[in-house]
Amino acid sequence: MEYSPPPLFKQGPSALARLLFFVVLSIALLISDARFKTLEVVRGVLGAGLYPLQRAALVPRDLFMGAADLAVTSASLRQDNAQLHARNLQLSQQANQAASLAAENTHLRALLQLSQRIGAPTTPAEIQYDTRDPFTQKVVIGGGSQQGVQDGAPVLSEDGVIGQVTRVFPMQSEVTLVTDKDQAVPVEVVRTGLRSVIYGTAKGDLLDLRFVPISADLQNGDELVTSGLDGVYPQGLPVAKVIRVDKQADTAFARVVCAPLAAVRGARQVLVLHFVRQVPPNPVEAAEAASAAAAAEAKEAKKKAAKDKKADDKSKGASAPAAAKPAANVTQPVTPPATQATTQPAPAKPAAQGGH
Repeated sequence: MEYSPPPLFKQGPSALARLLFFVVLSIALLISDARFKTLEVVRGVLGAGLYPLQRAALVPRDLFMGAADLAVTSASLRQDNAQLHARNLQLSQQANQAASLAAENTHLRALLQLSQRIGAPTTPAEIQYDTRDPFTQKVVIGGGSQQGVQDGAPVLSEDGVIGQVTRVFPMQSEVTLVTDKDQAVPVEVVRTGLRSVIYGTAKGDLLDLRFVPISADLQNGDELVTSGLDGVYPQGLPVAKVIRVDKQADTAFARVVCAPLAAVRGARQVLVLHFVRQVPPNPVEAAEAASAAAAAEAKEAKKKAAKDKKADDKSKGASAPAAAKPAANVTQPVTPPATQATTQPAPAKPAAQGGH
């Protein structure tokens, strides 16, 4: 029986021959591909055919890397979101603060220009809060007698008059707004020079210009400024603007409704004027004061005349003995030189009398 090895162990060319063959084949393929690009098509076909297998082999790795990236990305996104939220909040606060500071800066610049334009000493103050009484239009400012605030001083904003100081404390002051029903300000119309008095209303939002004759030249839009007749408000400060004029034939005065020019309830920083009351004296009081001064002056002159007379009498009484002594010396006889010896014992007599 002929022995033959199984097909798996059949002997072929030797290993050295096969090695040489494949080495030569590899070198030939390398040279042909490098010089003539002969395997580009084969490489493309093999790459396209093997790509699904490569992707399938990389699926476990992609799943693992994707899960890791997802966890890291989620944590990073949460952290970044929190940081961005905090930063956004901070920037929003800074933006609001910047807008508030810009508005306040504009407001203070306007107040500074108003102070320079008025020329009178002023004290800046800030409105702190409204009073508790809902039926009055009053606010409390952060400035009192320690800061030089005076009772009755006008209070202004950059747009015009907003009120008057009606009560002064050491560190605070109470200001009655022009819209209060009990507040009155003497005003005049800029266009015509008509003078009158403006009052607040019960609602506290508008102003009422009273004592205006029906025949007065007054129109909507006329600007009202302080007239300065009361000696408290300087002349020319803006107060209000006419918004409605009602003239009725059965009344002697027209009903004039005005709106304040200044933001009475919206002001925050204000100026308090230092004023010197310039009201002329009362004629009756001036006459009484003049008569009292004249009487006091007459009484003082009378006292002075009596004192001068008494001093003259005293000086005359003191000068009388001095005038009598020289007269005695004049009438005394002069003793001749021949008789002096006989008359010399005479002076010894007074000395003897003095011994008694």
